[in-house]
Amino acid sequence: MPDAELTILRPALVVVDVQKAIDHPRWGPRNHPQAERVIAGLLALWRARGWPLFHVRHDSTEPDSPYRPGQEGHDFKPEVAPLAGEAVLAKTVHSAFVETELRERLMASGQDAVVFAGVLTHNSLEATVRASADLGFRSFVVADACWSVDTRDLRGHLWPAEDVHALSLAHMHGEYATVLDSDALRARLPAPGSGED
Repeated sequence: MPDAELTILRPALVVVDVQKAIDHPRWGPRNHPQAERVIAGLLALWRARGWPLFHVRHDSTEPDSPYRPGQEGHDFKPEVAPLAGEAVLAKTVHSAFVETELRERLMASGQDAVVFAGVLTHNSLEATVRASADLGFRSFVVADACWSVDTRDLRGHLWPAEDVHALSLAHMHGEYATVLDSDALRARLPAPGSGED
């Protein structure tokens, strides 16, 4: 049983940009092929407990983006798709807090913490988590519920997705969020029937 100060009470879950577009070949190799399964498990847990959850959808304004509305890539991946009545927030930039109602909806939900999952770890997820911290939310990132892709730096060196992912998590941990895996997250959540549901 975790210490009381480590328990995450009344958590909200925010899933960022897990749409079919992320499978487009333009992104290249990724890490964490099981991440969608982990996210689906988190969604099932949140639904069972009646905790607030938010699906963030990227509505790209770039003509050649696989995330552009009106094409299949814009659709949520089926294993993590919203159910009827669940909150879907559309964004057009990296952070899910820019020109959306996410901040207001989180405040209205009365959450103790915000748990983040989604893609890409080093892109929209990190941008959203940094904004969350700056807005004063107690933020958590589920390390096995997000992923990165191979990324080339300005010197031309190609960094493997796992390294990009690990570095992004390291940037966020401590300064902007607590990074933990899904098992550690579950250990910090209130037990069913504890009165904190």
